[in-house]
Amino acid sequence: MMKSLFLFSAHPKPPLLPSPNLRKLLCLRASSSASTSSRSRPDRRTPGPARARQSLYARPSLLTMDRDRAARRADVDAYLASLGVDPGELSGLELPATVDVMRERVDFLRSLGLTPSDLAAYPLALGCSVRKNMVPVLDYLGKLGVRRDELPHLLRRYPQVLHASIVVDLAPVVSYLQGLDVRPGDVPRVLERYPDLLGFKLEGTISTSVAYLVAIGVARRRVGGVITRFPELLGMRVGKIIKPFVEHLQGIGLHRLAIAKIIEDKPYVLGFGLEETVKPNIDALLEFNVRNESLPSIITNYPDVLGIDLKEKLAAQQSLFESSILISHDDFGRVIERMPQAISLGRAAVLKHVNFLTGCGFLLSQVSKMVVACPQLLALNMDIMRMNFDYFKNEMDRDLEELVEFPAFFTYGLESTIRYRHEIVAKKGFTCSLAWLLNCSDAKFDERMKYDTIGVEEMEDDNSFDTNRLAGRAQDGYDEDEDSDYDDDTDDEYME
Repeated sequence: MMKSLFLFSAHPKPPLLPSPNLRKLLCLRASSSASTSSRSRPDRRTPGPARARQSLYARPSLLTMDRDRAARRADVDAYLASLGVDPGELSGLELPATVDVMRERVDFLRSLGLTPSDLAAYPLALGCSVRKNMVPVLDYLGKLGVRRDELPHLLRRYPQVLHASIVVDLAPVVSYLQGLDVRPGDVPRVLERYPDLLGFKLEGTISTSVAYLVAIGVARRRVGGVITRFPELLGMRVGKIIKPFVEHLQGIGLHRLAIAKIIEDKPYVLGFGLEETVKPNIDALLEFNVRNESLPSIITNYPDVLGIDLKEKLAAQQSLFESSILISHDDFGRVIERMPQAISLGRAAVLKHVNFLTGCGFLLSQVSKMVVACPQLLALNMDIMRMNFDYFKNEMDRDLEELVEFPAFFTYGLESTIRYRHEIVAKKGFTCSLAWLLNCSDAKFDERMKYDTIGVEEMEDDNSFDTNRLAGRAQDGYDEDEDSDYDDDTDDEYME
């Protein structure tokens, strides 16, 4: 209605027209917006590929990227193959993207002392990042005290250490060793000798082997020293290795505490194979006329007898003793019982001592009797033997036969024992045997000197001597050049 009134109004108002300036401004804005809209709208007539060629941010397709990645991996595999490494061993492992980076990794491993054959034996080492894995681990081992020249051996024995976690894998083992009283300075020596230890779980073999050793009598304070000298025992299963070894020695006649003492002093005996070495060696001793009841004493005095190539040595020594000292087969067994180390005496040492005794005026038959009674004569220091004999001949005014009856005279110290006791007995005017004079403790000798006479029964009781005691006493008198007296291949591999 209102629209109609407006249209048909008698006096309509003319529309307001913009000023000339305003019209110019509106024209400029209109032309600007038209040009902008024409640039923003794509030209529908331009084809798609042409538009792609005009873009500055075009990306390769996923297929192209996969092809490039496969080509680079093929180059890396070819480089590894040239080193003797089987790329198939690393097929599921992420490797450096380029040959240059892989070459840098290989060069670093070579700088540690590893050879291409070492890398071929454990190619997974090539999957370790130099900066993320190797450098932190090597830095940790270096701070512990692992020597640079021992690194190649350590890495060959246990290359898995290169991708081990310091916090999760390495540090707990080090802390555990220190908790067993392994001194901080000895920890790196333990790891150098037995790096496999770094891969053991603390709640497994390690803890059970230590607990068993303590249970059989190994002193808790000695455990650290035992581990330092023979860390391999931490990897031995109690039920399969340690316990059968201990029980077999018990069956021979050794007490548990005696076995524990052997392990404390020479823990490497646990590494002698029970079936391969220990049992055959015990059978060999019995075969060469050693008596069953003497086995515990032999093993206690010379535990290495369980691990050497015994049967061949026994055969060679028996032949030597029979030809040079006229010792029979039965007497050879007595020699081994009294000094089991005689098994490893070299031919030159035996002949040197025999020649000395014959040079002193003893018949070879007398030398044979003396050696059977006191085999230590074949291992004593020649200078000590010579001084003792000169004193006996020049000062003691005794018959040579007394030395045949008591050859252990040569094992006593001249100044500490022989001269002192001889002078006191001479002042007393006593006439006694060498055994009565020497084969007793200092306290026992002083007690005897309180009396004015010597009982005949006491003289007879002391006419024998304890060769087991001599084994300990003679240590101080053994030849200083001891290595030359024994075979070169005796037990070096077992000694520390």
